[in-house]
Amino acid sequence: MAETASHAGVLAAIVLSVSTSMARATEEPRYEVVREYGGFEVRDYSPFVVAQVVVPGPAEAAGNRGFRVLANYIFGGNDGAQKISMTAPVIQTATGDAYVVQFTMPRPYSLETLPAPLDPRVEFRKIPGGRFAVVRYSGSWSEDNYTAHLEQLERDVRSAGLRTTGAPIYARYNAPYVPSFMRRNEIWLELE
Repeated sequence: MAETASHAGVLAAIVLSVSTSMARATEEPRYEVVREYGGFEVRDYSPFVVAQVVVPGPAEAAGNRGFRVLANYIFGGNDGAQKISMTAPVIQTATGDAYVVQFTMPRPYSLETLPAPLDPRVEFRKIPGGRFAVVRYSGSWSEDNYTAHLEQLERDVRSAGLRTTGAPIYARYNAPYVPSFMRRNEIWLELE
């Protein structure tokens, strides 16, 4: 029995080590933390380029559909069948009854140098960067988990005397096979 517990502990340590090193190796948009509050931080993001697709809801289904379309693009569904490195996060924003799902593109690419997608639903956009209030949390990708953290972030931002603009941005950093307690999820609210 003790040996089984020992093996489980070793396995957990290996999974944590591999997941942590993979997370560090994955390119993310550049940002600087401007200020830390009790439940969130304010970040200044540099501009970055995304590939995006607009898909119908509900939120969880939209995230899955959008991910598949964009993954097909970066895995070679483009002119020249070029492979593009996976980056983080996968970003999702509500727009009416639909959702915009975005993959951040690696820094060497610009709007002019990205290979054309074979799927006409894939579009490119340059995100201008900006200042965001950000909460980081772990756990499942459920609507309930997201909503609870969004509502708390909105309360915390108001209490800090800050004002937001635009729709909340949901950012997921991990693959689906990563245990939920190890996942990095964030919600970004753009500040005025």
